[in-house]
Amino acid sequence: MSWDNNGLRDDFVVPPMPTAPPPGPADPWRAVAVGLLNLSGLGLGYALVRQWGLMVACWAATAILLLVALPADPNGVPGAMVVLYLIVLLLAAAHGAYVGLRTRLTWPPKAPIAAVLGLVLLAVPVGGAVLYDQARDEAVEQMLLERLGRADKLVNASAEKPFETSEADFRRALAVYQGLTNDHPDSRAAERVPDRLKNFYTTVAFPYAEESYCAAVPPLKYLRTVPRTMSKKELGALSTWPDDRLATSLYECGATSLGGGSADWTQQFTELLSTFPKSEQAGKVEPAVKAEIGKAVKSVGGGDPCAAVKRLENLGAEARRLPVEQAGLADAIDKDADRADRSASSGTYNCGVDQYQDGSFSEAVTTMKAFAKDNPGHRNRARAQKIAIAAEVAQTVPAAGKRLPTTASGGSISVTVKNDSPDNITVLYTGPVTGSFTLAACGSCTTYSTLTSTLIGFEPCSDTSKNYPQRTIRLPVGTTYFVHKSQDADGKTPASDTAKLSSGYIYTECAYTTSFGY
Repeated sequence: MSWDNNGLRDDFVVPPMPTAPPPGPADPWRAVAVGLLNLSGLGLGYALVRQWGLMVACWAATAILLLVALPADPNGVPGAMVVLYLIVLLLAAAHGAYVGLRTRLTWPPKAPIAAVLGLVLLAVPVGGAVLYDQARDEAVEQMLLERLGRADKLVNASAEKPFETSEADFRRALAVYQGLTNDHPDSRAAERVPDRLKNFYTTVAFPYAEESYCAAVPPLKYLRTVPRTMSKKELGALSTWPDDRLATSLYECGATSLGGGSADWTQQFTELLSTFPKSEQAGKVEPAVKAEIGKAVKSVGGGDPCAAVKRLENLGAEARRLPVEQAGLADAIDKDADRADRSASSGTYNCGVDQYQDGSFSEAVTTMKAFAKDNPGHRNRARAQKIAIAAEVAQTVPAAGKRLPTTASGGSISVTVKNDSPDNITVLYTGPVTGSFTLAACGSCTTYSTLTSTLIGFEPCSDTSKNYPQRTIRLPVGTTYFVHKSQDADGKTPASDTAKLSSGYIYTECAYTTSFGY
């Protein structure tokens, strides 16, 4: 070791400079400031401690979040993304606080000022979250408005279609309105639902506005079910809006069917009386039925009395089935039904006459016999019995039905009818007078074969050894048609004869029966 003239050592070596400034004294305010500044998501804490790479990493994390979040979506940012970003912010804040504890700031000169600045800049993420929530809320509002608009299009597109084809669309639209009201009551879309419901009701009930009352019944019945899914508070006056319109439609549809002769009127009136028994429309049912019965009564004397009688029978039966008790119409309806029954019964005579004149002799027989049985005191009963006899004769001898028989009886010509048959015989005759009587069986007589009765020389009632049951009647001059038919056996053909009676003669008529065979 050597010393120089000044007494200093000449082998002294200067130590090397440190690679970085020595850490400063710990400063909690600085740590808080850097941590708070990093919580802004902009990496400003790292900028103040010159950690440029970490600052860029904070920017990248924030940029990724913005790319995912914007534009605002009704569903918001995925929860995992938010959690991951918060973790990044917390790590950046913690790490920044650790670094800032002993690292001097480039600016501002005092750590408390930086901490205050960090607090102020926290408004960036908080404000961003608030703005994003507002944007998301608006996106939700727009989504709900679009949903409302689609429902409106469904309703408007179905405006003039038959309800059967558009019912499904109406139900879908109503489900949207209901969902908006229940799930998003504070939304702008929900605020518009009441007006949409008014349009919904008037659109569904479009046939009513067009006075297509039968077509209006199904949609109005559907509208009455809406309060089952939406509260009356939400519907307001709409909850009872369809009632009067449905009652009107049921009445008008029923009245139209009643006047048109359709049987559907009972269904409409039954529903009206059951659903709205105290309504003004229900009170119109009995007068409508009464008026229709009156029209049918007048028709009995018209061109188609049989149809009028059938109409009266149906009206009487259908009127009795109406549920009129709650409406207080029971007594009036019973009187109307009784009138229909009486008129139908008495009108059967007109029907029988019409059938006879049309040549429907079999139907005329049935109708006139029923009339005579059901109307023992009727003034036309005696003639109805005559017409039934004449119609029965005309079934075998059509010429006998050319004119309607009268109630005349007797005459100047004596006609003796004998029974050459083993059966009890009913003898029917018509012409200037009409009548019938029975002859007892001839015990020693037989039924002739059809072939035998057509042979030349065939003369029934000519065996002088037989005591033929007989009866003598008096008839006027003219042509009288006879038919004699067995009362005891089936399969035997009635025999017939046409007698042209003239004055000054005594006639003998032979009754006999034939059957197929030899």
